[in-house]
Amino acid sequence: MTSIPRGPRQRPTPREPYGGTPSGLPIAAIVSVVGLLVVAIVTFSLGSGDLPFGIGGGGGGGGTGPGQSGKPDVARTPTPSNVVVVPSEDPGVKVPGTIVYAKDGNIWLQSNGEATQLTNSGRDSMPSFSEDGQAVYFVRTRQDDGLWSVSGVLKKYVLDIPSILRVPVSGGTPTKILDGVVDPAGSWKWMGFIRGPVISPDGKTVAMVSDLPDPTRSDVTLKLLNVANGRITDLGLSQRPPLGHQDATWRPDGLKLAYVFADRDGAKGTPSIWAWDIKTKKSRQITGPGYLQPSYSPDGRYIAATKTSAFGTDVVIIDTSTGAELLKLTDDGASWAPSWSPAGDQVAFLHVDGQVVDLRLVQLAGSAPSWTVGETIDLTSAAGLDGISRPDWHIPADQLPAPAPATPAPSASTTP
Repeated sequence: MTSIPRGPRQRPTPREPYGGTPSGLPIAAIVSVVGLLVVAIVTFSLGSGDLPFGIGGGGGGGGTGPGQSGKPDVARTPTPSNVVVVPSEDPGVKVPGTIVYAKDGNIWLQSNGEATQLTNSGRDSMPSFSEDGQAVYFVRTRQDDGLWSVSGVLKKYVLDIPSILRVPVSGGTPTKILDGVVDPAGSWKWMGFIRGPVISPDGKTVAMVSDLPDPTRSDVTLKLLNVANGRITDLGLSQRPPLGHQDATWRPDGLKLAYVFADRDGAKGTPSIWAWDIKTKKSRQITGPGYLQPSYSPDGRYIAATKTSAFGTDVVIIDTSTGAELLKLTDDGASWAPSWSPAGDQVAFLHVDGQVVDLRLVQLAGSAPSWTVGETIDLTSAAGLDGISRPDWHIPADQLPAPAPATPAPSASTTP
């Protein structure tokens, strides 16, 4: 149970708090949405640090599905009628490992040309792999009644309470890692906001954006959750109140944590990518405005990211040391949420056609930073994936290419 200071009670900030809705009112009536992202149907909600997509997924937002309280999760069962996997016409194109994504409020795994459903609650979203690929972390919501004071007025709310769960990739009952309920003594009840949980490479720390443990004192900012003891640490990073952060992503070596600083210029969203250094405890800005959803290359020197413009969103590659945009992987204004293959030579991403979201992949030939962009490949067809849930990718170590030999340092006698 979360302890909220008593005495004069701390009220939420002067907006309706995240996730709760007065009975009978739609959430859309209280969410501040700014910034066109994808073909006029994808919007960037800086007010809640989220990317709400009005496309695909049915219950994929983790709060609109039917919910099946008390019903156990299914084991991995092939359901090709629900997700159509497109076989590659090029025999030379292989997609190793497993990609995880969300559809209709459920978590799915795709590997070896087959899609399998991992959960069936109808209220799941934002999956990411554990450090060893043997489990998936994700957000599940449940509805409950809430009672809270906003601007001195006590109101009843219908809450979509988020939790972080972990489920084995083999299926089974998920384990709860963190509950987002805020339930002080008495009849008051509220909820925190949890988005995009990702586990550190050492398996000890979940990075997330959240206003927990006390939503009355925090915006939705980058926090760290100690898996062993449940302690939440606020990194105290700068932000533009009340916009906060989003899109936390660990560098493969675990020494840096990329995230998005949510900002705006009038009604226009201007997100930028930053990185927090684990050792120095300091942050550095990587990009200028207009970039979000970073995904590190295996060597940590580059990131694939979503670039926003007046024409929509595309996937690009950025040099983390200079912030320079090196390569544009898509040019259709309808692609976002990249996931860089752990093998380094492919990038998967979401793409919308009409209002249907599918998974695509692009090949990278050659060596960094002078890659050649290959043909775009469809991995699913008319799947209706959840647009707010970034895909994640795991490849077992024995399927990864051998590391390139280190380049020897030049001797003193070598001419530069």
